[in-house]
Amino acid sequence: MAGKDILSRLGSGELIIGDGSYGVTLEKRGYVTAGSWTPEASPEHPGAVEQLAIEFSRAGADITQTFSFWCHEDSLPKGCKYTCDQINKTSCDIAKKIAKKYGTITAGGVSQTGHIAREGGGEEKVKRDLRKSVDVLVKNDIDVIICEYFRNIQEMEYAIEIALETGKPVAATMCMGPAGDENNVPPGECAVRMAKAGAHIVGLNCLFDPNLLLETMADMKKSLELFNLHPYLMIQPLGYRVPDGGNYGWVNIPEFPFACEPRQITRWEARKFARDAYNLGVRYIGGCCGFEPYHIRAMAEELRDIRGKLPESSDKSDYDLKIHANLEASFERYKNKGSEAWWKEMKPSTGRPMSTPFCRQPNPVTVHKAVFKN
Repeated sequence: MAGKDILSRLGSGELIIGDGSYGVTLEKRGYVTAGSWTPEASPEHPGAVEQLAIEFSRAGADITQTFSFWCHEDSLPKGCKYTCDQINKTSCDIAKKIAKKYGTITAGGVSQTGHIAREGGGEEKVKRDLRKSVDVLVKNDIDVIICEYFRNIQEMEYAIEIALETGKPVAATMCMGPAGDENNVPPGECAVRMAKAGAHIVGLNCLFDPNLLLETMADMKKSLELFNLHPYLMIQPLGYRVPDGGNYGWVNIPEFPFACEPRQITRWEARKFARDAYNLGVRYIGGCCGFEPYHIRAMAEELRDIRGKLPESSDKSDYDLKIHANLEASFERYKNKGSEAWWKEMKPSTGRPMSTPFCRQPNPVTVHKAVFKN
């Protein structure tokens, strides 16, 4: 069983596969409320959260993340029977249970407080809420702290500072695209500031699709190298194609959040993303909203040559297409189905005659060059 020290494992050259979507996936399964996106499902329906964590672990994830996204007292819905401490404690218990069974590394997510976006909250108020979130993770001896889903680099710096006080490994991922954070601070500058703040692992998560985040990560890597900074790189993109999103990514498209399914990436696009991320030098590769367990499995299968192993759930996967190659040899209707190149180059149809490639943005934005990547 591999060790729990993520920095030692990354330092030895190991590729770490992260897990995927909790909030969005649990919303589809009937355990999270869209619009609130808060994690009270952990104490309300612990079995549902645990089952999803099991699926990610069987799919090859090296990480089991606590379902603690957006858990701040000001964010919980009215009538919630649980406090943030109770929710986070249960989330930690679930993650540790799965980690014990599957040998995964536990990671606790700390997200933006919302104070800066809502009322331009001051440093003291922001740090107070962030410290409360971190304290619960420390009390429960979570292995890694991930400061994720921050759109403001200043708030991210506060979070990194507080997380480092714990002595635990700290990952920091901004949710931004090529235009930078919510104040248009460029991605390269954000990367340098996160690294200088002390984050051991630096990267991106959510809001934007794999192609956009890979382009953004490439810019960040150039800036880090220019300043002779060498944190480990991490990427966990959105699982939906949104080249036409605004500065808030998929939140700006008309289909958000109830009609995004036609935009969901295929498992083959997940495989291509994983390979491209690895070739870019990223060594912590996972997914965020829209990345289901089968996407994580596809990524682990794609990189089996690097990892030297297959996920547990690959026992039910035609990952090398041998089954479909045999079917192709026997049946005309299976033509090309045994070809990996055919699947990876496919341009899926929506089945909707009036479907358009992009939404009709009320506030048009420039489509990034990443849209031309298949």
